[in-house]
Amino acid sequence: MKRLFLALVVVCSFVFTSRAQNNNDIKFIAETLVVQADGIYQADPDLATLTFDISSQDKELRATYDKAAQAVQKIVALAEKNGLPKGDVVNGVLTVRPFYEGDRKKRAKSYLVRGQITLKIRDFSKIGPILEESVDDGITDFRSLTYSLADEEAAKQKAVAEAMKRALGRATAALEQKGQKVGALRFANLDVKQLAGVSEMNIYTMREYSGAQLAEVGGNRSGGFFDKHLAAAPPPSIPQPEKITVGATVQCAFQIQ
Repeated sequence: MKRLFLALVVVCSFVFTSRAQNNNDIKFIAETLVVQADGIYQADPDLATLTFDISSQDKELRATYDKAAQAVQKIVALAEKNGLPKGDVVNGVLTVRPFYEGDRKKRAKSYLVRGQITLKIRDFSKIGPILEESVDDGITDFRSLTYSLADEEAAKQKAVAEAMKRALGRATAALEQKGQKVGALRFANLDVKQLAGVSEMNIYTMREYSGAQLAEVGGNRSGGFFDKHLAAAPPPSIPQPEKITVGATVQCAFQIQ
């Protein structure tokens, strides 16, 4: 009989505790205000990234490799001439690809050496001079120009701060109507959106521009004239960088005081 009584006491205590916890959950929801807000941060880009392809092909491996290496060194020297720090010049490894005619056991017919070099430019006035002097050797090809932010994380943090500021402002305005105040933050869900406004000019833009120029002088885009004079055509006008926008959305649950 005593064992049965103790078992009933334990069961009753468990039911009471469960009800109390459920009541607390309901009370938590009742005393909480959920607010959602968006934040936007805009900034002018402060970093330009220039990418060049290096490509050299010839019958002799040593001569082919030397031409490609010299093209890389030319870009490096051009970067130094314009005051770019060494850390803003990134050149990859030169790769060699042999071409055979028939039997691979025989000597390669020719060799192709390729590589890539990237320049990070913080003074945009230097983009034009570097472009003009970089692609006149027939080995170096312009690949792309991208405008971006040097410190993307700082921009994202500012967008998040703006979203939180708006969420707190909306919560304060809503509770003031009933004479209540915003309490502690109990929950927050954050979503940072991708950067918008990052502009890029690539090799395809240059080809379209060059093709339009050749058409004006009677060139045939499908013939050898276009291919022969493509590299000699002047580069397109450098696009003006647009403002970069970073967005953030935050959903907050504030305690009501």
